[in-house]
Amino acid sequence: MKSSTAQSLSSMPKEYDFIVVGGGSAGYAGARTAADAGARVAVVDGGEELGGLCILRGCMPSKTLIYSAEVLHLAQQGKVFGLDIPTARAKMAALQARKKRLVAEFAEYRVKQLESGRFDLLRQRAHFTGPRELTLTDGTVLTAPHFLVATGSVTAIPPVPGLANTPALTSDEVLNFDHVPESVIVLGGGVVACELAQFLQRVGSRVTLIQRSPHILKEHSAEASLVIEKAFRDEGMEVFTGTQVEEISPKPRGGASVAFTHEGKRVTREAAVLFNALGRRPATAGLGLEAANVALAPTGHVAVDEFQHTRNPAIYAGGDCTGPHEIVHIAIQQGEIAARHALGLPATPVNYSLLVKVVFTDPQVATAGFSEKELRERGVKYVAASYPFDDHGKSILMEAKRGFVKILARIPDGRLLGAECVGRDASELIHAPAVALPLDATVQDLLRAHWYHPTLAEIWTYPLEECAEALKR
Repeated sequence: MKSSTAQSLSSMPKEYDFIVVGGGSAGYAGARTAADAGARVAVVDGGEELGGLCILRGCMPSKTLIYSAEVLHLAQQGKVFGLDIPTARAKMAALQARKKRLVAEFAEYRVKQLESGRFDLLRQRAHFTGPRELTLTDGTVLTAPHFLVATGSVTAIPPVPGLANTPALTSDEVLNFDHVPESVIVLGGGVVACELAQFLQRVGSRVTLIQRSPHILKEHSAEASLVIEKAFRDEGMEVFTGTQVEEISPKPRGGASVAFTHEGKRVTREAAVLFNALGRRPATAGLGLEAANVALAPTGHVAVDEFQHTRNPAIYAGGDCTGPHEIVHIAIQQGEIAARHALGLPATPVNYSLLVKVVFTDPQVATAGFSEKELRERGVKYVAASYPFDDHGKSILMEAKRGFVKILARIPDGRLLGAECVGRDASELIHAPAVALPLDATVQDLLRAHWYHPTLAEIWTYPLEECAEALKR
C-alpha cells in the first residue's frame, strides 16, 4: 500500500516548460522548435491516429488520388497525342490501396518524429482547467508557463435548409471511396470542393457542383475561376454558380435531392451521393478555453496577435484552429514562431504579403504575394501584364493550353508585388515569383535570369517584359 506521502506526490501536477495540444503540422513544429531550444516539452494528442489533417485526411491522400485521376484523364486523351490506348478506367480498389500505402508511410514518419524521445507524447484528450493548467482524460494535471493550442479543424455543417437531416458525406469519406458513385452533388465551390469534384468526375461519377457565390474559388480572381469553370463543364460536370439553396432532402431509396434558385429559376438536382464541401471550422470544442481566458474571434478561430499569442499571456495558438489560412507551411511557421516567442528567442511574424496559395485542379491555380484586389484596396500603384498558355510553345505541344500567367509590379521601381498562374503545373511554376518576392526582386532582375526554352517556366518572361516596357513610359 502506498504511503500518504507517495499518494500525494503521484497526484501532483506534472510540470513542463512548453505544452502542445495537437500533434499536427503546427503542433509538431512548435514542439520540435521548443525541444531544440532545450525546453522540457509535452505533446498531448488524443486522436485515433497520429499525423494531423494534412497527412491523414487532407493534402497527401487527396493529391495522391487527384494525380491518379490526372494520369487517367491523359490516358483517355491518348488519341490527341497520337497514341492508341483502347481503354482506360479507374480501379478504385487499386487507387485506394496505393493511397493507403503512401499515407501510411507519411504517417509512420510523423509518428517516429513524435515518438523520438525529444519530448513526452501523451495520447489523451485534454482541456484547460485554469489559465496555466491542462487536465487529461485520466485526471492527470499538467502545468507549464507556456502552451500552444494546435488542434486543427473539423468539417462544418452550416445552417443550410435540410442539410442536417440529410445523409451527406464529407471529404473524409470521399477520400475513402472504394467504388465509383454513379452520381454526386457537391455543395460548395472552395478548394476541397473543386479538387474532389473534378476527381470524382474523372474517375466516372456524374457530378453536379452547386456554389452560392458568383464564381467558384471565390478567394481567387474571377479570371482564374472562369478558366476552371470552363474546364469543369468541358469535362461534363454541371456547374451552378450564383445559387441559393432552398431545400435539401433525402430520397426514399438513398441519395439526396437539392432544390435551389439559379438565374431567377427554381432548379432541382438528385444524386446517389451528397458531398458536403461547405468548409471546415476550428476544432476548439471541449478545450475549456473559457477557463483559460482564451478569446475566440467572430469566425470561431482562436484570436491571436502577430506572434500567435492569445489573450492569455501563457497560451499561444497556431494552425487551422487560428487561421487565417488553412495551409501547411503557414501552420509550420506559426508553430515555430509561437515556440520561439514563448521561450524568449528571436521571432519574426508570418509575412502574409508573401503568401503562396495553390488549388490542385486541372488546370491548377496558384498565386504568390498580393492580388490586384488587395493592391487596389491598399492604394498601391502597380502595372499588370498577363500572357496566355494557348500562345506558348511548350504548353501547346503538351495540349495544356488553358489558363494564363500574370505579373504585378510596383510603380515606379518595378519591384515584384504578386503573381498568378492558372495552368498545367502552376503549383510548381509559381515558385519562380514566390522566391523573388522576399528578395525584393524587380521585373528587370527576373529578366536577367536564364529562362530555358522550351519550358513551361519561360512563359513568365512575356508578362515580365511587358511590365518592364510599361515602367519605361
